[in-house]
Amino acid sequence: MRRTLLSLALAVLSALLLILSVPKFDIAVLATVALVPLLVTVAREPRHLRRFLLGWSCGFVYWFGVCYWIQFVLAFHGNMGEVAGWAVFFLFALAKGLHFAVFGVLAGLIMNQPWALPGVAALWTGIERTNGTLGFAWFTLGNAGIDMGIPLRIVPFTGVYGISFAFAMFSAAIAVSVIRRARWELVWLVLPLSIYLLPALPRYQRGASTAVVVQPNISETEQWTQARYDDLVHRMTLASLRGALTPGQPKPDLIAWPEAPAPFYYEENATFRDTVNTLARSTRTPIVIGNVTRTANGAPLNSATTVSAEGQPVSRYDKIYLVPFGEFIPPFFGFVNRISSETGDFTPGSQVVVTPAGGHRFSTFICYESAFPHLVRRFVNNGAEVLLNISNDGYFGHLAGREQHLKIARMRAVENGRWVIRATNDGISAAIDPAGRITQTLPDHTEAYGRFRFNYESAVTPYTRLGDWFAWGCLAFGLVAAGVGFRVSRRRVARPKPQ
Repeated sequence: MRRTLLSLALAVLSALLLILSVPKFDIAVLATVALVPLLVTVAREPRHLRRFLLGWSCGFVYWFGVCYWIQFVLAFHGNMGEVAGWAVFFLFALAKGLHFAVFGVLAGLIMNQPWALPGVAALWTGIERTNGTLGFAWFTLGNAGIDMGIPLRIVPFTGVYGISFAFAMFSAAIAVSVIRRARWELVWLVLPLSIYLLPALPRYQRGASTAVVVQPNISETEQWTQARYDDLVHRMTLASLRGALTPGQPKPDLIAWPEAPAPFYYEENATFRDTVNTLARSTRTPIVIGNVTRTANGAPLNSATTVSAEGQPVSRYDKIYLVPFGEFIPPFFGFVNRISSETGDFTPGSQVVVTPAGGHRFSTFICYESAFPHLVRRFVNNGAEVLLNISNDGYFGHLAGREQHLKIARMRAVENGRWVIRATNDGISAAIDPAGRITQTLPDHTEAYGRFRFNYESAVTPYTRLGDWFAWGCLAFGLVAAGVGFRVSRRRVARPKPQ
């Protein structure tokens, strides 16, 4: 019993270290050692079921601690109440913990092998890649390294997963030392240490182009009347005009309105459409707006519509990756209230869109889509020279989800070597350079507008060009390593004991 409790405590300790490495605590260096306790305990545990349960316990606590804001969203914005909100969030954390459970079982097979360091690191990285494919994706281990200059060098080649691999290998190295494996096995550390040989990220350069970002600070609980709606559109239009026509400043390249909890229907509302079109013509500037559109069957789409400087709609991007519970109800959760006020689930889009404007090309991705590296790279691979991320982070309230979301978006800039302009409802609106640095922001929870500077970029990174070759390769290598470890362990069990 005592040993079981100690093993469980070590698994939970790993979860706590991971939580501390993520905003709101943001002690990023802990990400390099966070997996040590879990790896030590699964290495010492011979039973598969117990390793599974140890990994599951670690994963449950991790997701519960990092995504605690989901409970607030369900309880408050989904009108579920505190108890029901906690119950559904509990089920969510249990489900997401299964990724860790699989890791716990397989890592235990690898930890006592000579290839433990690369095997465990590859397994962790590969399983991490499956989060988006098999369900909800959010803060990967490598995102904690967004402010670490040296580890970031690998990101344009492997995506964020290269940092995840390096951090997991450092944890595996310490765990191997704790369980007293042979010292020579640490030679594998040459792999992450070779990152020092990669080119440094680009130095900061002041942007030569300008995007006017409008941050309206709309309440998520606003009760819309025609008067309130008209006042909002008037304020956002006025902010756009002030930003675009600032005396002594050049004409901006773009005006961005965020995804917002407001009844913006560009295609259905002729008055609203005329207002946006007139604004674009009067400022001679393309405008991107977050709005709700419809499929041919009338189902809602979460869209970003671009209106040209001549006041004509030129493109529409429909959000591909929808937010569970916010824009659709996942299977088996039909009893949960959807956060959106739209009737029926949103329909996902299917195509990436690159929009020409002023001799350049840009793309817009929406809110939660920033958590999907393989999606964002497609925009750049199709020719986008700058990325616009429109988002409504107001559902996070004052909780850490907004800081987590910003770090995730910053990593997309590094992976693709592009400036990312974030236009959000109530923060954190920001300009992010190709090295992931925040160059400008607007104050949170404040109605404001800003002239964000950026540059158009044309170079394509290896990650943009090749995609998740590294992550999927890690998954294959990790599974093979675990399979070989399983065969080795069975031989040891079957080997006759000396008389």
